[in-house]
Amino acid sequence: MSERPTRVHAALLTVALAAAGIAGCGRGQDGPPQGPVAMPVTVVTLRAEPVTLVRELPGRTSAYLVAEVRPQVSGIVKARLFTEGASVKAGQALYQLDDATYRADYGVAKAALARATATLEAARLRARRTGELVKTGVVSAQDNDNAVAALGQAEADVEASRAALAAAGVVLGHARITSPISGRIGKSAVTEGALVKAEQDAPLATVQQLDPVYVDVTQSSAELLQLKREVAAGTLEAHASLPVAIVLEDGSRYPREGTLEFSDVSVDPGTGSYLLRIKVPNPDGTLLPGMYVRALVGNGVRPQGLLVPQQGIARDPRGNATALVVGKDGKVEIRVVQATRTIGDKWLVDGGLVAGDRVIVEGLQKVQPGMPVQATEAAAAPAGAAVAPAAGAAARGAPTTGTQK
Repeated sequence: MSERPTRVHAALLTVALAAAGIAGCGRGQDGPPQGPVAMPVTVVTLRAEPVTLVRELPGRTSAYLVAEVRPQVSGIVKARLFTEGASVKAGQALYQLDDATYRADYGVAKAALARATATLEAARLRARRTGELVKTGVVSAQDNDNAVAALGQAEADVEASRAALAAAGVVLGHARITSPISGRIGKSAVTEGALVKAEQDAPLATVQQLDPVYVDVTQSSAELLQLKREVAAGTLEAHASLPVAIVLEDGSRYPREGTLEFSDVSVDPGTGSYLLRIKVPNPDGTLLPGMYVRALVGNGVRPQGLLVPQQGIARDPRGNATALVVGKDGKVEIRVVQATRTIGDKWLVDGGLVAGDRVIVEGLQKVQPGMPVQATEAAAAPAGAAVAPAAGAAARGAPTTGTQK
């Protein structure tokens, strides 16, 4: 046998072995070709939980009570009896006017009352005597009637003199100007020696009660209509007693919560909004009138709210919110969802998902709809009541970021 056939046989054997190797690709040693490998992903199983809807509204602080101190009588300021910027009590003396004239008038009224009282006593004795003598005919009935009338006039004079004395006392008392309320008093507009007039336009000083304080905010009427529709549909429970958190101008949280006092009954036609007034405790005097703050106002509680981590929600080219969900068959499904509010690192979902759905939050880049996956539950977040912003973004289609309480 020649060497050439041997080489040909060897080449054929090599080709056959190579073909057998190619045909064996994708097969197991003893089975058919294997399918796609299930990719590992991390999921969050949705659970319904109560979610408080909160709206962040800008506002200004104002004093709980404001009293402008004005003189009720004219005179020269004799003394200022308070320290500017200090706390004062209701009824505390603030200014003393020169009251020499008013004291004189009071003395005249007091003397007039004494004279009227003496006249009354004489008229009473005269009427008593004539009443006894008219029975014996010593005096006429006409004289007796005159004595009785004189007694009545003397009594009226006493009452008039007593009223005049009281009026003079009121005027004299107004010469000492007192604080109508308790609170902090500002700077004095006058000094000793200044002439002030009764009921003048310019106040002498202003007293403000700063514990508690008011925070006045405005909310869109469109948001109010949206909330009313949700309440009517049963998806939202209204709670008027929800606490209100206050965020200061520097971004820090005020340590005390306020309560909603009232909502205005009319809408401002220029802005389309209505007023909300919040009462906030202020024992330390941190909040001063005119400060800019933000109020986190609770609008209601959604009893069956669904919160989805933000990494589990994406946007398609049309801007629709979507989520990848692991179906019952272990394959990936895509869902179009309605998510218009955020709370912390989660979206509040209004539709498209239900409790029990397993939303993929990790491994999204490695999977596509229809692919089988191997799902692992993410670590549970700390338990606690969820709070979400209830902004008007639902109607505008823009997400609103809230603050976790």
